[in-house]
Amino acid sequence: MAEFDYASRITDIPDYPEPGVIFKDITPLFADPHALQCTVADIAGHFKDAGVTKVIGPEARGFMTGTPVALVLDAGFIPARKPGKLPRKTVSMSYELEYGTDSLEIHADAIEPGDRVIVVDDLIATGGTAAACAKLAQSMGAEVIGFGCILELCFLNPRKALEKVGVSDLYSLVKVR
Repeated sequence: MAEFDYASRITDIPDYPEPGVIFKDITPLFADPHALQCTVADIAGHFKDAGVTKVIGPEARGFMTGTPVALVLDAGFIPARKPGKLPRKTVSMSYELEYGTDSLEIHADAIEPGDRVIVVDDLIATGGTAAACAKLAQSMGAEVIGFGCILELCFLNPRKALEKVGVSDLYSLVKVR
């Protein structure tokens, strides 16, 4: 896997979207072709021998991260969307947020029993969105083998949520403690 200083391509934006929050802006990483190539190569490289058949990317930055990883792994890509955004029959999974609940949907025919799935997103914070994607795939008969992300917010303990769905492999390029 490539040696690359990912943190140098991520910009901290203080007090966004509200006071006290430090937003991690990954758009500079995506704007740099070498950084983007390294990102995709490193995440895909971690899972290259796992027999991945599908990559799920949650809306919306998971699309940008997951799609090129799927291409490198010669796997299909499945967008996990907010309710009402997909045109055909869907299956959905609700999950808890800090203040309420949310849901994600995928097409009902996107996953087949026996698929080997990874969930790839730009950031994993509490793990709720990634865990919901995993539960959705598992409910359709897939084996979820891991999670990949650019940023892991360790101080929010996402690994606990992911272990609850029976998957402990979380590969992150930058750990924010």
